[in-house]
Amino acid sequence: MIGFLWVALVAVPATIWYAGKVVWASRRKRDGMPCLCEEVARTWARRILRAARVRVELENPEVIDPDRPQVLVANHVSWFDVLVLAAYTPGPFSFVAKKELEKIPLFGPAWLACGHISIDRQDRGSAIASLEVAGKRLEEDRPTVILFAEGTRSPTGELRAFKKGAFVLAIQAGVEVVPAAILGSREVMAKGSWRISTGRTIRVRFGTPIPVEGLRMEDRDGLMHRSRDAVAALLAAGPVPGGR
Repeated sequence: MIGFLWVALVAVPATIWYAGKVVWASRRKRDGMPCLCEEVARTWARRILRAARVRVELENPEVIDPDRPQVLVANHVSWFDVLVLAAYTPGPFSFVAKKELEKIPLFGPAWLACGHISIDRQDRGSAIASLEVAGKRLEEDRPTVILFAEGTRSPTGELRAFKKGAFVLAIQAGVEVVPAAILGSREVMAKGSWRISTGRTIRVRFGTPIPVEGLRMEDRDGLMHRSRDAVAALLAAGPVPGGR
């Protein structure tokens, strides 16, 4: 609990400060919002990771091409997954995440102002519309769009079935899928727990991009299973050395 309290003492004021900075800039219609959003997100995430004394190690980050759009799909077991990807994904990025984030005071407006995409998992029509927005972002801004393809955090740490949305998006936009495995984050903070275990290592393994050339919408299930198998293989490659 001491770890949680210390991280909260850093995270709460940092979130207020950085989110407020983004909201203020967006309301003044400042130029350079994409650069500001990327800088703020990285600084905010790294500050919280430092407070938790979390060391982050990256494997194969060069597969992320900052100059062309990609869809990144990763496993999801902890809130710290978001922090490590926000802090260390190369180049511009956008998250696709649950709509409830919009309701967080100050953070929600900043999230939307920076072009991240909310998805309502209970409303299929709304979810489709959100994927269309993500596709437009891929076409116009050419970021890495990050999705947790399981749809929610795994309570056990085991890789769950993937949802189809990320793969519909990749085929529609004609962009490759980058599988990624996040290891060690559940040991920092598991789903359903307020306990934060400090001084640990989180490793992000980026896998070989999966091309979508020639794929049609009826191929989305095959792409989904291939991507899940790739994430599972990255997870099975071995534990994080020296978790402490």
